[in-house]
Amino acid sequence: MNKLFRPSCVAGLMLALTISYARAQAPAPQAIGTQPIEPQQFMRFYDGGERGQSLQTAEVTYRNAAGQTVRLVGAIHIAEREYYEHLNGEFAADDAVLYELVKPKDAGVPTPGVEAPPSGNPISTVQHLMKDVLNLSFQLDVIDYTKPNFVHADLDKETFEKLQQERGETFEDMILKQLMAAFTQPPPQQADGQDGSQTIDQLVAALTRPDGEHQIKLILAKQMDDMQKGGKGFDVMAGTVILGERNKAALKVLTETLGQGKRRISIFYGAAHMPDMAEHLRAMGFTPVSCRWNTAWDLTIRADQPSAMEKLISEVMKQLGSGDDQK
Repeated sequence: MNKLFRPSCVAGLMLALTISYARAQAPAPQAIGTQPIEPQQFMRFYDGGERGQSLQTAEVTYRNAAGQTVRLVGAIHIAEREYYEHLNGEFAADDAVLYELVKPKDAGVPTPGVEAPPSGNPISTVQHLMKDVLNLSFQLDVIDYTKPNFVHADLDKETFEKLQQERGETFEDMILKQLMAAFTQPPPQQADGQDGSQTIDQLVAALTRPDGEHQIKLILAKQMDDMQKGGKGFDVMAGTVILGERNKAALKVLTETLGQGKRRISIFYGAAHMPDMAEHLRAMGFTPVSCRWNTAWDLTIRADQPSAMEKLISEVMKQLGSGDDQK
């Protein structure tokens, strides 16, 4: 199989996007169960059988002896609009929402309802491309950062770039390492006995079966979940500015916010940041008390929707017909 066509390569890049700096109609997000422990990862592929399949992110609540709660709300930066609207509603009840956003020191926050343009860095460009291709929404376009309880808890752009320059760390290097992991590491053995060489057949099937959009999203979601379980992707981020230093900045703001007596706090960051944050919370005397999963991507296949190949052929035929009319 040509490695350049591995969906795992695309999934690797998507996984890297969950660590980026944040800047379609589907059912409303649903919590699929609760559990009194924290998950090892804050993103998962969920197979609900007759209820359908989905890509989900976790929100885990921690409590300390003083009764203060900190909720780690893992996010994926490209998702269903309803996913972000659901989070907007939940954040309204918080005393403080500590959020990620690498921006210039004096810059404002995104305006809800106004589409944020690509910032110019490679990750932002890919995010906008994937948003359009998969018919999803961009986090910065829907989350309302103007609310008074929203507190910036990230590095400013100037500090971020300075730290990266000192370490020789770039977005391009991060993406390259992620893609190299997808190119060179063998994909995990599938539960049904299939190996990575059969993935191309799945991709062809996705393009020719009904509802190609959701078929492709389904493949990507499974690949992202497999890579996460195998440890690929996150390993290349360990100790980086984009993950480690930004987490330090968020936890510093958290300490200050707790000191102000805030009782109900949420930390809203990419799902890949959360295992490290959870470890620090436990060291601060916090204990996990509940876990809730929210649907970020609805992967339910609509059998009445045309396949990607059908759409392509239809578009080509229309273009040919249009050309004849102009003669």
